[in-house]
Amino acid sequence: MGNIGMTEWIVILLILVLLFGGKKIPELMRGLGKGIREFNDAKNNVKKEIEDSVSEKDRLNS
Repeated sequence: MGNIGMTEWIVILLILVLLFGGKKIPELMRGLGKGIREFNDAKNNVKKEIEDSVSEKDRLNS
């Protein structure tokens, strides 16, 4: 379980086309891409803040 084969992908794509139509899919994918980009930016910002805090703490303890 967890492995998606080619047949499953085709069924998923057909369902998407039937539900949203061909014109809406690019708009949905753009929104999904924007959401993923924003999530990654936020994740990187949190990671950078944590690394900065650790390095500042190490610098103060030296």
